[in-house]
Amino acid sequence: MGNMINIGVIGYGYWGPNLVRNFAEIPTAQVTKVSDFKPELLAKAQARYPTIQVTTDSRDIFKDPKIDAVVIATPVSTHFDLALAALQAGKHVLVEKPMTTSSEQAKRLIEEAEKRNLVLMVDHTFVYTGAVRKMHELITSKRLGDIYYYDSVRVNLGLFQHDVNVIWDLAVHDLSIMNYLLPSQPYAVSATGISHVPGEPENIAYLTLFFESNLIAHIHVNWLAPVKVRRTLIGGSQKMIVYDDLEPSEKVKIYDKGITVNGNSESVYQMLIGYRTGDMWSPQLDMTEALRTEGLHFINCIEQGSRPITDGEAGLRIVRILEAATESMRQRGQLVELNLAEVAV
Repeated sequence: MGNMINIGVIGYGYWGPNLVRNFAEIPTAQVTKVSDFKPELLAKAQARYPTIQVTTDSRDIFKDPKIDAVVIATPVSTHFDLALAALQAGKHVLVEKPMTTSSEQAKRLIEEAEKRNLVLMVDHTFVYTGAVRKMHELITSKRLGDIYYYDSVRVNLGLFQHDVNVIWDLAVHDLSIMNYLLPSQPYAVSATGISHVPGEPENIAYLTLFFESNLIAHIHVNWLAPVKVRRTLIGGSQKMIVYDDLEPSEKVKIYDKGITVNGNSESVYQMLIGYRTGDMWSPQLDMTEALRTEGLHFINCIEQGSRPITDGEAGLRIVRILEAATESMRQRGQLVELNLAEVAV
């Protein structure tokens, strides 16, 4: 067995405990230090994991020569400075989503990681779920045929954020899933949204993404809904998918439904559209917790020197879309082009 990978975790608030728990359970990794501003959160970490050292100063993690990798689970405004400091200290980095607050920052982190030959990974957690991995398999094996649309709703009566709008908070999930599932990148985005709390960021938004192929994506996010909905429809020429993350077991349903266009006639009026309906089936999914799958992937990338699925480039693509969507929303839905060279796969 190889050497233990020692991990320092920065941030033990909302998501940090989940990350610590998952890394603590990976045989080839151990969490050696946790840092957070709040001593009461550190006391919780210490009580649960007596062997972990705790500190209120994240620099203690960067300075520790025994630490190989740093996991950052702090507010997005702090991601860049912490990730850069970690990379400059020679540590591999797993950073919470969204990766940074700007694409300039994201590019800077990618450069730093490449220069030092370090793993830079973004915690796009949903990419590592059994449901999304199964959909990826179905789409890449062309079981759905050509993809026509990607339509997603993610709403709840929710945790209002003060530092980011609802797009950066909720749409980031759908964009990371979409980025992993779809064969191409969007070239433009249009977004509309509004705030209902004076002086606070937008709490409801609609994003439309345009692709070169005959593909369109739409994402609806909202913190002000009476119910929680996490549902995505993906339509293809052969089959269609309904992905409902709130379903306990049958999260992915595949429908053998579609249209056939018989365009062999001279006249538009005689164009025939046939509807095809077949069976619905729900595939067996890997029920491993996403963070465990992701943690193992991160450790594996460090050991093998390989690129993570959700690498810095994937993080940059999402941040670039979030930026463009926010710009479009400020201009009440004006189309904002995405520089495809910048977000090339």
